[in-house]
Amino acid sequence: MSDPTTAPGEPVLVASGLVGGYVEEADILRGCSLTASDGEVVVVIGPNGAGKSTLAKAIFGLVRVREGTVTLRGHDITSAAPHEVTARGMSYVPQVANVFGSLSVQENLEVGGILDRGSIRERMDRMMTLFPRLRERRRQRAGTLSGGERQMLAMARALMPDPSVLLLDEPSAGLAPRAVGEVFDTVAEINEAGVTIVMIEQNARRALALADRGYVLEGGQNRFEGAGDALLTDPQVAELYLGGTTSGGRPEPPPRERAAPS
Repeated sequence: MSDPTTAPGEPVLVASGLVGGYVEEADILRGCSLTASDGEVVVVIGPNGAGKSTLAKAIFGLVRVREGTVTLRGHDITSAAPHEVTARGMSYVPQVANVFGSLSVQENLEVGGILDRGSIRERMDRMMTLFPRLRERRRQRAGTLSGGERQMLAMARALMPDPSVLLLDEPSAGLAPRAVGEVFDTVAEINEAGVTIVMIEQNARRALALADRGYVLEGGQNRFEGAGDALLTDPQVAELYLGGTTSGGRPEPPPRERAAPS
């Protein structure tokens, strides 16, 4: 699913100096920047009100950017509408209202593949393979799924256009602990299939353990950034955002092992 014109490790998504918000003269973002390279998992954490979800929406064209730029594989998408961003190769999964509850699982996937109906059955079968539980529930209305299953369906629908970048806004929010684990496992599988992941996440420890690169926002600005494992063990980040210690009194999932460069 990665873009063949982008070399591994090259920047795919670059947000630079973003200033903007929902209403004029009330900027939530005050100079945010973010870079995601090909094949990376990039995580954005921070306290409530830091501007994390607003950053995701600004990148995807749902919030007006008054200053700064967003580029996707070298194309300026700062003023592009969301459907144009999708056509360029980036999909977005919002935190809420991310499935059509009255439609079946299969119908939700068909809606996700509407931009290219030619291979929709092939892509739907790929999603059913990646998310076996959705195959079992393909005729079931999405509104009757569990929270974890709805999140899986939302990600599967976002993958139907075959994006090279997947933007996730709080995918574990409100889920039971078991479902949270399943969601993080699924995010790792999607990334291993070649999709660059940018994830806004409240479960900071679990997210940073998965991340290649992390950003900590505060007050609409970048406060810290660096490798995910470095942020996870940084005493200052731990004190301010991870509950006061680098271990939290319980073991954390280790960062994923990655293949050594050939």
